[in-house]
Amino acid sequence: MLNSVALTGRLTKDVDLRYTQSGTAVGSFTIAVDRQFRSANGERETDFINCAIWRKSAENFANFTHKGSLVGIEGHIQTRTYDNAQGQKVFVTEVIVENFALLEPRQTSQNSPKSQQPANRSATTNTSQTNSNVSRANTTDQFANNGQPIDIQDDDLPF
Repeated sequence: MLNSVALTGRLTKDVDLRYTQSGTAVGSFTIAVDRQFRSANGERETDFINCAIWRKSAENFANFTHKGSLVGIEGHIQTRTYDNAQGQKVFVTEVIVENFALLEPRQTSQNSPKSQQPANRSATTNTSQTNSNVSRANTTDQFANNGQPIDIQDDDLPF
């Protein structure tokens, strides 16, 4: 039997990161995935897929994503049931995420993970200054390919 899912979409809100009684991290989120075809009025319809991610992956995913982040996920579909407070049986279908990929560069306001942002960083940081600092840092990269051929001799290689 095969149960495999691969989705690309945007988070509809920040990941809801919680911990079980045993201390295991679990993140819940919804991903908005556009359908491949357009409706009769020319608009794309969107599916909203509920997902769960576990353990260290959940913590990393929550730290490096936010509402609107473009992500790719791989996993499997899982169904479960529970009785709600009114005694009704509730059926849940969700994707259990096994792997994920961040599909766009972090914004300058997300230069570091949420849990590791410096305490002295002002909430009113000027993003144009930050962007120019990032640009200057990138141009000084000695390993950047600036369109020039790279001269590597056999003696330069470690093998």
